[in-house]
Amino acid sequence: MREGSTRLSDPNFSFRFSDTDEEFDGSHSNFSSNEPHGSPMLKSPWYPGTPWSMNNLDDSSCPMNGLVGSLVREEGHIYSLAASGDLLYTGSDSKNIRVWKNMNEFSAFKSNSGLVKAIIISGEKIFTGHHDGRVRVWKASSKNPTHYHRVGTFPSVFGIFKCSMKPMSYIDVRRKHPAVWVKHHDVISCLSLNQEVGLLYSGSWDRTFKVWKMSDGKCVESVKAHEDAVNSVISTAEGFVFTGSADGSVKVWKREGKGRRSLKHIFVKTLLNQDSAVTALAVTKNGSFVYCGTSDGIVNFWVRENQLAHGGALNGHKLAVLCLSTAGSLVFSGSADKMICVWKREGVMHTCMSVLTGHSGPVKCLAVVGEMESTTARRWKVYSGSLDKSIKVWSVSELAPVMQTVTQNGSQIRSAKY
Repeated sequence: MREGSTRLSDPNFSFRFSDTDEEFDGSHSNFSSNEPHGSPMLKSPWYPGTPWSMNNLDDSSCPMNGLVGSLVREEGHIYSLAASGDLLYTGSDSKNIRVWKNMNEFSAFKSNSGLVKAIIISGEKIFTGHHDGRVRVWKASSKNPTHYHRVGTFPSVFGIFKCSMKPMSYIDVRRKHPAVWVKHHDVISCLSLNQEVGLLYSGSWDRTFKVWKMSDGKCVESVKAHEDAVNSVISTAEGFVFTGSADGSVKVWKREGKGRRSLKHIFVKTLLNQDSAVTALAVTKNGSFVYCGTSDGIVNFWVRENQLAHGGALNGHKLAVLCLSTAGSLVFSGSADKMICVWKREGVMHTCMSVLTGHSGPVKCLAVVGEMESTTARRWKVYSGSLDKSIKVWSVSELAPVMQTVTQNGSQIRSAKY
């Protein structure tokens, strides 16, 4: 990427930066469904990092952020995480989905469909997005909770056959010939749920996002959303859908009408349009803030109460932001620079309160769940998955001191290695 000014959707906002990593040079991807390891971050020279250390804080009553565990299984890079209660689901390029409970391996299941790029949980069902462009649905056995079996595939073989008998309404822009619109024709990169109306959203490198009924796996809509790979899709309870793409844009879509019968999504506006690829999106639980991570290492955000006006940018990373998550008043950003920044939001102001280090490769995915509250501090358990083949577990408090840096201390960290 050339050095210069990058213009945001807000005409009063601009940045200058120099991108020194060839991995994210340019806004367009060159993905191929025939290359199982085509993810651009695999081609990046990993940033050597900065030798951070734990600050010496004398106030023992002050809640601290720290690393509580590390899970390693030498079988593949970690591409996806999802957590629910005391269970953690991890997906990798080994095709395995592993289940962890209380820092121990609890179960595992496998699909012969390439690396697992996305995992999302809805009640007793686990949805996984795969390299072959399909979504698999899994469920634990009622008799043996350590045994998981597949209970569905989106789209099903029958669904594809049924659609193929009808006139085509979707053209595969890469292959330049008619294609069955209910099936993704490249890697599924992201998943999102709208529990209220029972819809699942899938984004793909084929530049579309698709809408599925969770009840029967029927694809009810396919939207040609971007000019390059869709890297992130987020659905909100209010019916908004946010998509981020390698074409450098963030777009807003709205589900028309109300209720379960409202299945058509219309374009609302573009929040961001720049050279740097959009690599991650996150929305706060109440939908008040939308966050976007990009390949230039910047996290931009927008404020809903101001008609999604641009609220500012968070500069804490030296390389691409690969994942984002929110919890309470905190925002977590994981990067190719191997670090996780913890941002605290007060109003529209954001402060970097901690930098979590310990991974030896890019931080590719994050998952956050609440911890049991033993004090007045709101504490969160943060899982981070990396291309160093490990998952790390962090304990983070909203009342922790600002700008502490946390590293791994092998003598104090519980580790499970297989």
